[in-house]
Order: sequence, then structure tokens, then C-alpha cells
Amino acid sequence: MSGSPLAGIRVLEVGVMLAGPYATMMLADLGAEVIKIEPPGGEISRQVSDSYFASLNRNKRSVCLDLQSEQGQRRLAELVADSHALLVNMKPSVIRKLGLTFENLRRFNPKIVCVAMTGFGLDGGDDPAFDYVIQAATGVAAMTGDPDGPPTLPGYSSADNSTGLTAALGLLAMIVAGRGGQVDVCLRDVMLSQLNYRAAAYLNDGVVPRRYPNGAHSFYVPAQLFPTADGYLALFVTHDGFWRLFAAEAGIEGFPTMAERSARREEVLALVTAALAGDSAKGWEARLRPLGIPAAAVRGLPDALEQTPEALVTAGGFRLVGSPIRIEGYEPQYRPPPALPAADHSS
Repeated sequence: MSGSPLAGIRVLEVGVMLAGPYATMMLADLGAEVIKIEPPGGEISRQVSDSYFASLNRNKRSVCLDLQSEQGQRRLAELVADSHALLVNMKPSVIRKLGLTFENLRRFNPKIVCVAMTGFGLDGGDDPAFDYVIQAATGVAAMTGDPDGPPTLPGYSSADNSTGLTAALGLLAMIVAGRGGQVDVCLRDVMLSQLNYRAAAYLNDGVVPRRYPNGAHSFYVPAQLFPTADGYLALFVTHDGFWRLFAAEAGIEGFPTMAERSARREEVLALVTAALAGDSAKGWEARLRPLGIPAAAVRGLPDALEQTPEALVTAGGFRLVGSPIRIEGYEPQYRPPPALPAADHSS
């Protein structure tokens, strides 16, 4: 491949913290020119840590503009005139106040794609919409955790990251279409869309999600976390072929069909738990993987990163997880995040 997939595409970002900056970083990794527009003093995530900022802003350039000033608005107009898209994640009232919509910016560039990332939509109001709040509001927290325990949140920002990827997809769709316009992506709707089969089961069959111990699947058995002689093992048996292979390795007889295993869940889980106690999680992983059975020892992040050196990259002085998108013939060049620029006072 000659050049990068998104060579020649310029994207402006007025991003805060995670969702917006993650979306544009995915585009920058694919070769888009991303210009991060920061307020005087810099985007707030610079205050978290240098590594935090680097993990979301590599491969970008940065300019410092006061978008509440006439000078800042003039410079914004100049940038918009020569760009393909603008992506922003802020409250709807702030987006409109700063004029970061297609309705306002089309006069400078009728083909500009304006992507607004908000909590509840551009017309959904300004209620606070942080990642954990959205997970609570959309049912994700309620269906996560053990039945007798409290609702549980994952250990990373799933709503922000998912919304970032969705926004990047919407932005590229409009660029491919070759027309300008407003793209409206909100955290709430993204998380609801990711509940796809759970939501469909309730909407069509009245099935309310319930929690099972150890994160067990509602139908597939065994498909959950299991304690072993040392550590926990994730085992995911989705069809009878997997079960036959696993049962033979574990010394378990009976329950040949998925329907029977689902109907006799507790019996099956007791037998599997007893069998897995005979070896460590990593031992079972080594035994089951060659058989093609989906299984993995539960690892901490340090161990997981050590096991996947091919996923790690260096951007300046920072070690980071690289782009998950592999394109034949293209190797991303990872540049460090931009230093905080001086305020742009050009007219």
C-alpha cells in the first residue's frame, strides 16, 4: 500500500478527556492529520498525567485557541475551511455556544462533517453523562456482578471507548459519502445498541436479564469463570463439539447436548468446578487451547501486556498499546502527543 489509508484527510478535534480524543487518535493512527484544538492552559486531561494524555493523543498536532474570543473564532473558521471534519465531545449547550455545529460552520465549508459526541444527544440536554453514569443508566451495571452482590462496573471506560469508535465510524461514513452534515452520537444510545441481543430478548420475548454467579452466560453452559487449583479460568463452551472435547480432557461423562446442560446447569457446573480444581488456570489453558476450546486464565494487566509484546508501541518517550487495526501493507508511525502550544493570537 502506498501511503496511509487516511492520507490527505484532516480532522479537527475539540476533545475532552477520553471519548473524543480516543476517536480521533484511531483516525490519526491510520494516517489522518488530526489537529487538536485546546483552550488556553491546555485540554484538562493534561492535568491527569503525561501517560494518560499520551495514551489518547499520540500522532496529533495541537493549536491553542480561545473559542470564546473573536480571534479564536476567526482562526477556527480558517481551519474549518481547509478540513474534512470536526469532532467535539462537550455538553450540547457548550457545543452550540462555541458554534461547533454544521449549521454554524457550513458557511465556511459546506462539506465539513461535524460530529457531536454527547451524553444524551444534541437535543438531549446537559445532564452530566460520565462513563459510569451511563453504564448505570442503561442497565449495564445492573446486569453485571454476582446475583447476591451489588451492581458492578468494569475496570475501564467501556462507554467512552465504545462511543469514540462509533463516532469515528460515523465521521468516516460521511466523508465517504462526500457531503457535509451533522453527526450526532451519544453515550446512552451507543451503550443501548451494544446490549443488542439482551435488549431484543426483552423487547420481543419479555426476558429480563438476570445475573448468574461468576459472570455465567444465560444459556451456554459451561460458560463463565471457574476457580482452579491456582487462579481463575474463563471457559466458554458454546456448542456440543467443544463440550465433547472438554469433557474428555476433564474426565466428565454425560450431558451431551447444550439443551441438557442448560436445563441441568447446577449439576454440570458442580462437575466442571470439581474437575478444574485438579490443575491451575494456566495449566488448563495450556491443555485446552491446543484442542481448540475457548479458555483463558484470568490475568492481571501487567501479565496480559507481557504476553502480548506485539501489541505494544513506542511514541516518543511513551510505551503504549498500538492501534488494533491491522492493514496489509501499512505500518503506523507512532509520534508522541503534542506539547502544549502557545496560545494562537493570529487574526
